[in-house]
Amino acid sequence: MSKPFNPRTSTVRDPFVAYTCDDATTTLVRNVAASFGWTPEKVQTGGLRSAVQQLSVTASPTILFVDLSDSNDPLNDINALAEVCEPGTIVISAGTVNDVRLYRGLTASGLQDYLLKPFSEDQLRDAVTHAQMTLALPQGETTPDRPHLMTAVIGVRGGVGATSIAASCAWALSETRRRATALLDLDVHFGTGALALDLEPGRGLTDAIENPGRIDGLFIERAMVRASDTLAVLSAEAPINQPISNDGAAFYQLQDELRQAFDCTVIDLPRGVLVQHPQLLFEVQAIVVVTEFTLAAARDTIRVLSWMKTNVPHAEVILVANKAVGGQPEITRKDFEGSIERRVDIVVPYDQKLAAQSARLGKPMAEAGKATKAGQALAELSGRLGAMLAGDTRPAVKGGSLLGRLGDFRSLLARPKA
Repeated sequence: MSKPFNPRTSTVRDPFVAYTCDDATTTLVRNVAASFGWTPEKVQTGGLRSAVQQLSVTASPTILFVDLSDSNDPLNDINALAEVCEPGTIVISAGTVNDVRLYRGLTASGLQDYLLKPFSEDQLRDAVTHAQMTLALPQGETTPDRPHLMTAVIGVRGGVGATSIAASCAWALSETRRRATALLDLDVHFGTGALALDLEPGRGLTDAIENPGRIDGLFIERAMVRASDTLAVLSAEAPINQPISNDGAAFYQLQDELRQAFDCTVIDLPRGVLVQHPQLLFEVQAIVVVTEFTLAAARDTIRVLSWMKTNVPHAEVILVANKAVGGQPEITRKDFEGSIERRVDIVVPYDQKLAAQSARLGKPMAEAGKATKAGQALAELSGRLGAMLAGDTRPAVKGGSLLGRLGDFRSLLARPKA
């Protein structure tokens, strides 16, 4: 089902066929089919079972929509569908189960997309457009892999300045060699990643959490808020009176899509999200642990570093002591390092004037204070991260467009029609 389809070598196939389970879905899918100029009568009821029965004796369509709502075992049943679908058929599914394991299992089986019911006409239209773009790719053509750096920034305690560090790293990486960089702020209610760059967060992140099945290349392009030609932000400012619960499906899918669309991804990862979804760190290459020279921070630094050593030994951990004050700190650097049994990699001195100027200008500290000691420490940190992006030999040049780098599907949009 996932093999690219070459229309020039196929027999006659319907462009679109759908099998739904209820009247509301049938009406919605028929409206979308009509908007693409397809025959609404090709939208039939019966769900997955009817799809398997009819496609076993008829040619598969180019794009197939199948409703999994009446299936007790979607993963097993979808394998039965795969046996009767011809190679090249792109399958879009829908269902009522919101489970990241199901979603990953379905996509691994070859499905193009999974929409969580109830979904809107716009969501289905986006999924169909995505499928058409995949069909536009000539058979056998593949997009070359490119190096990607995914970094998580975690504060051991509240107020240590993890978001400021994350914003500075993202900005610096985007400026160095003009790398397309994404800043993902996962503090859904109180995130300040967009605020640090003088931006409005938009609804992209909350939309992703509420509808993880919508997340694809087109969604990323529309949801990201652009800070510059090479830096885009995905953040949120969800109402306090609206708790948002999720199983992590959106976060994992966002990681996958950002990896395809950008050269670098910086994740501002709150401790609470880390506790709920530790798997988010399994695919990062670098973890910036932000701490401070206090007794409480020393205790939590020990706990965080111990957890990472056990659970994500593959990642390079960079320990940053932020807001380091002169004179008599609560605990000296020597005593701090002795208690955690590890050296601090980078010390960012406390600069109240720079912090105020950064907030007033709406610029990250790394940009607002390049000549300061704090700015130089942040430059050292971003330099260490940038050095991890193996294989990146592009010269540092000005110009270029973020949209020009936003993944495979955007390049298809610019492809001249035959």
